[in-house]
Amino acid sequence: ASAREELEGRLKQLDDDYYFVAECNRGGEFFDDEKIARIKEIASIKWTRTLDDRAGVSDDELKRLNLTPAKELPAEETLLADRADHLFEHDVIPYAADPENRCGFRMDAPANKFNKGEIYNLCIQRGTLTDEERFKINDHIVQTIVMLESLPFPRHLERVPEIAGGHHEMMNGNGYPKRLMGAEMSVPARIMAIADVFEALTAADRPYKAPKTLSDSIKIMFFMVKDEHLDSELFRLFLESGVYKEYAETYLLETQIDNVNIADYL
Repeated sequence: ASAREELEGRLKQLDDDYYFVAECNRGGEFFDDEKIARIKEIASIKWTRTLDDRAGVSDDELKRLNLTPAKELPAEETLLADRADHLFEHDVIPYAADPENRCGFRMDAPANKFNKGEIYNLCIQRGTLTDEERFKINDHIVQTIVMLESLPFPRHLERVPEIAGGHHEMMNGNGYPKRLMGAEMSVPARIMAIADVFEALTAADRPYKAPKTLSDSIKIMFFMVKDEHLDSELFRLFLESGVYKEYAETYLLETQIDNVNIADYL
């Protein structure tokens, strides 16, 4: 009876661990140290592999697997791991991180192009993207600027590349792709930054997150102002003009529109 109880207890623990890992795989706003510790504890559980892990894989994957010698079967392994074959090297120096780039980009490239490490990906402390994924996503603004600067805009549109390409810069100089300070950003670019953040927070069509309510979005943006990510004067205008409310009534779901006391943020 005791052996049966021990087995059932162990199976229940494995089920609990599975669902915990599954939930962690979805990611979220924050991932605390306690959860990271549990992931690492689960990762250290040993199991015995009896099949060849190189069977049926692609040539590229086989090359990465062969970076480490194949284990003799049966092989004892940990449940989760960060292995050498999880790392994908850069093919070339990313343009945005090349000090010789002609556009003035100042982005730091991660050591690898991709990192598929299992523990690494499950232990992202903020958001759902690894450094490698974020760098790749951030490259969209690099490509935007490169393309727009190659176009022969007429004089009245000649600032389009700067306006469109500056909405991820921050007032404190910690934005991208050029790390501009607030004083180096035009007013239209700073307006675009506020519009971009508000749209991203409230968008209901993003597969990786649920849309924020109006009040939550304004609160988050308020803290972004305090952290010198967004222009404080333009944020005040954004609230006092009521444009946030007009946008919400036009584009947000009814369930997203709640009361906002703008006096709390002025």
